[in-house]
Amino acid sequence: MESLQNAALAWLRVNAYLVPPLFLACWMAWGDARSRRIPNYLILIAVLSGLGFQFGAHGWVGLGQGLLGLCVGFVLMIGFYLKGGMGAGDTKALAALGVWLGPLPTLYLFMYMGLSGIPLIIFFLWRRGQLLAKAREWWTLVVNRLLLRSHLSPPSPALPPDRSEAVPYAVAMAMGMMLLCWQGM
Repeated sequence: MESLQNAALAWLRVNAYLVPPLFLACWMAWGDARSRRIPNYLILIAVLSGLGFQFGAHGWVGLGQGLLGLCVGFVLMIGFYLKGGMGAGDTKALAALGVWLGPLPTLYLFMYMGLSGIPLIIFFLWRRGQLLAKAREWWTLVVNRLLLRSHLSPPSPALPPDRSEAVPYAVAMAMGMMLLCWQGM
């Protein structure tokens, strides 16, 4: 039992800076799961506290790393937002967490939340009874692309989903943040 406590204290000494963004990610996930929105005040709290942390812990270099993390988080998500796959809150949330983490851990968080998002999306499709239909749709798309190559016309843009149908992707972000903490950057 004592060795477990020592391991936990050693992890906390090295990775204590990951605890506040984990808390913020869980708070964002809770709000997103409840109302399918991530409030702007929460994004602002995350950005300002992250900038304060970076400047207080690392000075001007840390402030620059925080701003670079914000840019990396924004750039990674903006394409998904523009294509209609993510909400603006999800984009802002990753950028806000990027302030706390810096550029490279933000990239890791993006990968971890992508991996966490796969089972989340499958769960929501199953819960709505759409899993089999979506699997057939994707299988048809893949087979047609492989067999017909460029002879396919681009798919017509789908209507944006109703807010109640949207997947609360901040939950995947919180799960990704948990994986990031577990890996111990």
